[in-house]
Amino acid sequence: MTSSARLLGSADVVVIGAGIVGLAHAYAASERGLSVVVLERDERATGASVRNFGHGCVTAQDGPALGYALSAREHWLRLAKDAGFWLCESGTVVVARADDEYAVLNEFAGLRGGQVKLLDPAGVASRVPVGDGVVGGAVLPLDLRVDPREAVHAIARLLAERGVRFHWGTTAHVIEPGEVATSRGRVRAGHVVVAVGHDVDRHFPELTERREVQRCSLRMLRVADPHGREIEHAVLTGLSLLRYSGFEACPSLAAVRARFEAEHPDLLAIGMNLMLTQLPGGDLTIGDTHSYQRTVDPYRREELDDRVLAETARLLGVGALTVRERWRGVYASAPEPFLVDSPAEGVRVVAVTSGIGMTTALGLAPTVLDDLVS
Repeated sequence: MTSSARLLGSADVVVIGAGIVGLAHAYAASERGLSVVVLERDERATGASVRNFGHGCVTAQDGPALGYALSAREHWLRLAKDAGFWLCESGTVVVARADDEYAVLNEFAGLRGGQVKLLDPAGVASRVPVGDGVVGGAVLPLDLRVDPREAVHAIARLLAERGVRFHWGTTAHVIEPGEVATSRGRVRAGHVVVAVGHDVDRHFPELTERREVQRCSLRMLRVADPHGREIEHAVLTGLSLLRYSGFEACPSLAAVRARFEAEHPDLLAIGMNLMLTQLPGGDLTIGDTHSYQRTVDPYRREELDDRVLAETARLLGVGALTVRERWRGVYASAPEPFLVDSPAEGVRVVAVTSGIGMTTALGLAPTVLDDLVS
């Protein structure tokens, strides 16, 4: 019997992809008492779900993303307890280094009330080791941090213990109503969720073109903490204000954008979002830059890493940083922040197309299953 003819089994829900979006759907389906099979082409998750900041950036979202993020936050708290992975309810400090940035935070606090606590320069310095020029900041206390290098793997182990069947190193070849043909055999499916992130074009190129999905590649680094100090919070900056939808309602955001366009167009050109989080061992994850293509250029521009390092060193008030690791992250990007489509009966293609998968996937998945499994 050929591998394509072999029957691997059946399940109420077959999930393709074991990143956070796929696992979120497997978790939500399992919680409903449904049988679940997860197919993952690699031996473990290796994509965007393990290459990120581990930042649950809840408060800076808006619209449906905010609702998903708030729901996901509760699931993260529960999963961390059940699966035994590290989670910190630390919140985020947004560092303002210009008056217009602080004006945005002040306006944002007015919009969000208790979700935002304003800080003076001393309040920022007591929480984050920063250099000169800080005019104030804000704490977003609802935000979370996890270690992305362990959290997704821990969730997969927990789901396996609860009866979810994983087929690792197994590539989905043909996705049809009621069945998925893989590199190891066929899986019969009551319903199928395709959660392969930016690789959705490998399976559904017409859908990808219609929804204008492309790949966003970014540069990130792990560096030694130059201060040897615990940084409990995730850290965002003025450039972050330009990247999260929650700040778009603030009138002063236009002044921030205009200033960066006049003074630092080079940073905008490389899509810089200057931010950092601290790993449990003390090292810092720093970044990041953003570049958008259908096919990612294989050549790495060293100047992108140089800019991330230089801007982070200036933020932290140090001369240089010691690099431990460098990597490229890739995620799906599209004009709409969430892709949910039905290319065939009983099949849903799902992707978070805005770089906030860790923040929102656990909240998005139940809404997809509400529609898919009725």
